[in-house]
Amino acid sequence: MLSLDLHPIFRNNRDIELALRQFLFKANHSGEPVAEIIPGKGSGRLRARVIAFLDQKHIRKLYVRREVDTGNTGRILVYFQ
Repeated sequence: MLSLDLHPIFRNNRDIELALRQFLFKANHSGEPVAEIIPGKGSGRLRARVIAFLDQKHIRKLYVRREVDTGNTGRILVYFQ
């Protein structure tokens, strides 16, 4: 499973979007069925930002569904075809 940990870049908005975009394209083309994004638990602001990014119309076309892991709220699972 491919994984993206956002802890090292959580303060820089431009780096977050760039990392998410590159990761999603890489994960989409890799053939992996599931990828994980780790925004961490914290206050939940970074998780909300990641979910808002994933819900954009042009990004939504890259994956089938996304969900916050029920056992670990600091992890978002993204499912591909």
